[in-house]
Amino acid sequence: MTRLSTSTLATLTDAVTVPGYDRGQVTPGIVHLGIGAFHRAHMAVYVDDLLSQDPHWGIVGASLRRPDTKEALEPQDGLYTIAVRDAAGTHPRVIGSILKVMDANTERDALLALMADPAIRIVSLTVTEKGYCHDPATGELDEKHPDIAHDLANPNAPRSAPGILVEALARRRAAGIAPFTVMSCDNLPSNGETAKRIVSRFAALRDAGLGAWVEDVAFPSTMVDRIVPSTTDADRDEVARLIGAEDAWPIMTEPFTQWVIEDHFPAGRPAFERAGAQLVEDVEPFELMKLRMLNGSHSTMAYAGYLGGYQYISDVMGDEAYVRLIHGLMTEEVMPTLDMPGTDLGAYRDELLERFRNPALKHRTWQIAMDGTQKLPQRLLGTIRDRLARGQGIERLALGVAAWMRYVTGVDEKGEDIDVRDPLALRMHAIAADAGDDAEALFEGLVGLSGVFGTDLPDNAAFRTAVVGHLESLFDRGARETVASLTR
Repeated sequence: MTRLSTSTLATLTDAVTVPGYDRGQVTPGIVHLGIGAFHRAHMAVYVDDLLSQDPHWGIVGASLRRPDTKEALEPQDGLYTIAVRDAAGTHPRVIGSILKVMDANTERDALLALMADPAIRIVSLTVTEKGYCHDPATGELDEKHPDIAHDLANPNAPRSAPGILVEALARRRAAGIAPFTVMSCDNLPSNGETAKRIVSRFAALRDAGLGAWVEDVAFPSTMVDRIVPSTTDADRDEVARLIGAEDAWPIMTEPFTQWVIEDHFPAGRPAFERAGAQLVEDVEPFELMKLRMLNGSHSTMAYAGYLGGYQYISDVMGDEAYVRLIHGLMTEEVMPTLDMPGTDLGAYRDELLERFRNPALKHRTWQIAMDGTQKLPQRLLGTIRDRLARGQGIERLALGVAAWMRYVTGVDEKGEDIDVRDPLALRMHAIAADAGDDAEALFEGLVGLSGVFGTDLPDNAAFRTAVVGHLESLFDRGARETVASLTR
């Protein structure tokens, strides 16, 4: 079978939608750092929708860690398939908005030169929470992070996202070129403000004058929402059958997509609103809604579901006790912390529950469980703090935290190893080894990770009582019975 590429577009089956514009006329206006599956299921699709109207916003992507995306897409001229799955089947579409993918490790100078080009007016990011090299509990730059230390010592050869951004901005400043807009698309609270705080601090550590200049760079906040499971070999086979060509890395996703953007782009932007994005003055309420309702629920299902033996989120939603847990989590504990006049939070909750049930979307609990130390502060702990401050209960939220603590011991309920993927995995493994099956000792060890829990939660009696109680039940009775007992 032939490989998907520009030369084979005309040979694809009638089942697939192909770009309706001349890619030869498209020029780059955006550089995207961290060109993984999520970007290709979300922002790249919005841009693809707009290129027939304005061809000057093509995307050049950059992989910061591994060259696998470049290796997959380069032979395909940047083309790839997005396959939207629902109960009715799989609906393929070829996306052409990505003109090129660069490997930052081997093409660093070329990447920086491109970012310093006046034609590039937006640099966007999906580098995950850990890519910001920050302290998740405070949102501040981790100045002791090894990548930050390296980049401060080698400013012309950066390897972190903050280092790359600042070096490119420094080159534009030296050349008298206006800065590009930096647009974070990661799941961080007030992601634009967080990115600005981190990048500005890094710039100031390099040079006070540069730091002051970067303070005037635009960092609009965004809220992005689409569920994107990992692509499997079975997915590749299905896409090849549907489109009539091999695609090394198609993207599987759901029909739902949402993008809320703070409208602050001094250097210009595509007409994102024409592709369905919401341009607003303040993104924070939407971010908080998504982080706490969708992501908080996802993490709770991931940890408690994995421990209960469920491989996929749709499997978790087949257990009515888990459904009651997540419905109650959103309704009783999360929604009261959100202030969104004019937004029907109950309707949003119900829509999320339906999305979670999508049987065609194979979203693995293990995948969502990755990097919990980076995610917990935004997804669960912020809500917990708000409720504790008001003297309100946290039983369901605390179960999410307890399930994470049980999960990161690295041993499941059958005594099998769990492949815990987290920047602090080794440290947590040592804590778990010392604690054994002692829930109180495990809590004490893990809550001492101040970068995750801060200094307030370890001393909060209500938090301790709720989490330790659930943790004891998870050890003694297992996840399914613990969830069932809480939701009867």
